This record gives sequence, structure tokens and C-alpha cells, in this order.
Amino acid sequence: MNEQQKLLKVGSWVGLALIIFLALISVKQIMSLQYIGRDVPQLNSISVNGKGEAVSIPDIATFSFGVIETAKTVKEATTKSAEKISAALVAVKAMGVLKDDLKTMSYSINPHYEYIQGVCTNYGCPAGKSVLTGYDVSQTIQVKVRDLAKAGDIFDSIAAVGVQEVNGLTFSIDNIESVKAMARADAIADAKSKAEKIAKDLGVRIVRITGFYDSSDEQSYGNVRSDMMAASPMSAKATTVTEIPKGEQKVTASVSIIYEMR
Repeated sequence: MNEQQKLLKVGSWVGLALIIFLALISVKQIMSLQYIGRDVPQLNSISVNGKGEAVSIPDIATFSFGVIETAKTVKEATTKSAEKISAALVAVKAMGVLKDDLKTMSYSINPHYEYIQGVCTNYGCPAGKSVLTGYDVSQTIQVKVRDLAKAGDIFDSIAAVGVQEVNGLTFSIDNIESVKAMARADAIADAKSKAEKIAKDLGVRIVRITGFYDSSDEQSYGNVRSDMMAASPMSAKATTVTEIPKGEQKVTASVSIIYEMR
């Protein structure tokens, strides 16, 4: 058998194999036509909503205090502001506030203008004008208090050094994620209980979870102070310190779970 005959024989076998392969593909396609138009099998499932909540007592408080000083020069105004801020920081640190819990929220220097009315005469009053009389230096410090029993004392200590602007006292939970986890677990248990009751009423059983979605929000209730006016300097000399109720904080969770049932 020469080389040409060998090539023809190999080509014949390859052609036969290709014909068989195409025939198998065609048969498979024809058999699949019997499924066209039929409904896709649907899983028997239900969607259940669950709600949960967790209540915790706030363990940190946050507030801010600020100083605004005005002087004829920037240097003089800056010096006056720095002295008062420094005295306030020394006071709060003495009460146990950590350095890392003190943060500058804002610092600004702005020209200070005063409107001067012209001297009136028998012929009328000339227009007034704004005159630069100095500069305002403003600085705001945020304070995080971890020992809430000292919150009132800290307010009084700041007032004692002449800081009058104290704002935004709010209470919160430092490790809020742990409280959210408890609320979510409560919501999941609620959804599971509802699903089990539905399954019992329908005479079916729960097979597995096929979908899950959760959302949560937090809100405060109880005797929580969100804003606190600055204590007066005289309060630092009083026999009782400023009392600041902290209340409670509630975290709610809502979940939706899809269960397959049979």
C-alpha cells in the first residue's frame, strides 16, 4: 500500500467518525424539542419577615466646646484663644479624658468688621461704612467621655475655666455592632418561628433557606439628652455637680427570609 492509499484510508475513517458525531448531535437536538413549551419546575417557597430588637445602656458620651476670641491683631486673638482652649483641655484631661478622645473639629481666623455710621449734620446723615476693627479666632474641640459618671463633672470643669459654649451632648454605644448582632439574631428567630408555624398549618416541612435580606436601624429613647446648655461658671462652685441622665438606646432589626418547603 503506497502513501496515497494510506492517506485515503485515514480520510475515510475521519469522515465516518464525523458523520457519526453529527448524527448523535442531531438526535440529541430532536429529543430536546419535546421539552419546549413546558413549564419550568417551580420551588415551593414562602417569604417570612422577622423583627427583633436589643436594648442597651449607652456607654460613651460625645460633646463639643468652642472658644471665640476677638482682638486687634491675629496674634493677640490667637494667643487668647489658645490660652482658653489649653486651660479647658487640661481640665478635661484631669478628669480622665484620654488624648485620643479629643479632636479639633474646626479652627478659623476671620476679620472682624464693625459698621460705623457717619456723623449727622443739618444737611443729613452720610452713609456709614464697615471698618476693620480686629480679628476673630474660633476653635471647636470634640470630647468623647467614656466614664459617664464624670460627664457632669467635666461640664463643670470646662465652665470653671471660662468656656461658655458647650454643645451637642449625645450618648451612644461604643460597640454598636454587638448590639446590632443581638437584634438581628432576635429577628431571625422571629422569622423562623413564623415559618415553622406556617409549615405546620400547611402540613409541609421546611427544607432549607433560599434567600435572606436584613436591614437595621437604631434609635434612642428614654431620658436621653441630645442637647445640653453649658453650665455656668458658678456651677463649678456648687455643692452638687451637674446631673446628666443617659437613658437607653434601642437597636431594631428587620429581616426577610425565603424558605423552601416540601
